[in-house]
Amino acid sequence: MSFAQTVILAAFAGGTIFLGLPVGRVQGLSRRWQATLTTAAGGVILFLIYDVLSQAVEPVSRALDDAQAGGSPATFIGYAAALGLSVAFGLLSVTYVTSKMAARQGGSAAISPRQIALGTALGLGLHNFSEGLAIGQSAATGATSFALLLVIGFALHNTTEGFAISAPLSQGEKPSWSFLGAAGIVGGGPTFMGGVLGYVIVSPVLSILFLGLAGGALIFVFNEMMAVARRFSLPMVTGVALTIGLLAAFGTDFLLSAAGA
Repeated sequence: MSFAQTVILAAFAGGTIFLGLPVGRVQGLSRRWQATLTTAAGGVILFLIYDVLSQAVEPVSRALDDAQAGGSPATFIGYAAALGLSVAFGLLSVTYVTSKMAARQGGSAAISPRQIALGTALGLGLHNFSEGLAIGQSAATGATSFALLLVIGFALHNTTEGFAISAPLSQGEKPSWSFLGAAGIVGGGPTFMGGVLGYVIVSPVLSILFLGLAGGALIFVFNEMMAVARRFSLPMVTGVALTIGLLAAFGTDFLLSAAGA
């Protein structure tokens, strides 16, 4: 697969995130529906945390197996350090930035729906950068069929990720199309950039770092979404919605796995 084809396919895989963003402009919903949308998006985020961290742990586990089989432990130590530090930095940096933003707005502990949306977009962008790396690396090594399956799989996943970004926005002021577009670029654009970089550089450590950063940022986002859900005081509604979002994300992943993606 040529570099130009890889770039186009990576852009397509990231661009589908825009399909779920218009949900954020749906206004006038009841508290029950606001709780449902927000918590269902939380279910998708919960799946993504599992998905991101399992991908990040996989090369670390392989390095540990190699070390136990008699190889050098240096690779395992390096990979494990990269994972631990990146998760911590992803979580704590987003926490710090949002705390500063809240302080400037009068010291309120709660962050706004727009801040949750941007935090989600940032976490997903880091995740999607690692997905772009996988597309670029597969294309560069000649695994064209696998690269195409990755593009299809990531494109479908990114559609649900657009919903995860925009769902919390149903509670606040109606977002402009420019805001949604910016959130889409933050969330989906890194797939394109990762595809470009992955075509030229094959680096497991780089993938671990971005997956770890994404995992940390998404942990923060999930915690904030659940804080919003608790304020609705509709535990059964939010519990059902969380379950539906989580199972829908797992179901999509299983279907893609069955198709070979």
